[in-house]
Amino acid sequence: MIVITNRIPVAIGQESAFEERFAARAGKVEGAPGFVRNEIVRPVPMRRDPERGWVEAKLDPAVYEVRTYWQSFEDFAAWAASPAFREAHKEPPPKEMFAGPHALSIGEIFISSEA
Repeated sequence: MIVITNRIPVAIGQESAFEERFAARAGKVEGAPGFVRNEIVRPVPMRRDPERGWVEAKLDPAVYEVRTYWQSFEDFAAWAASPAFREAHKEPPPKEMFAGPHALSIGEIFISSEA
């Protein structure tokens, strides 16, 4: 199984609009062959302080992770080349929603623990 992770730096003050946008897009990828699941991970404003332990931290910017899990890379590549993918991405968000470019990574799950 592979996971595609898109790390997206969201501009301060745009977090709610970003989350609403993704909530409205729910269901766009679920029917794709080989699709397993989708997760959108909201950053938690905490950091580890050597003297005080976990403390609240300012996130500037808030970097969200959008993860999709696939049976194979070929399944993901087929989705990314499909008309359904183009339809799901046809209305780009406003540029001011972001604090910089996104970073896409592809990984293979070799150890997994289900809760």
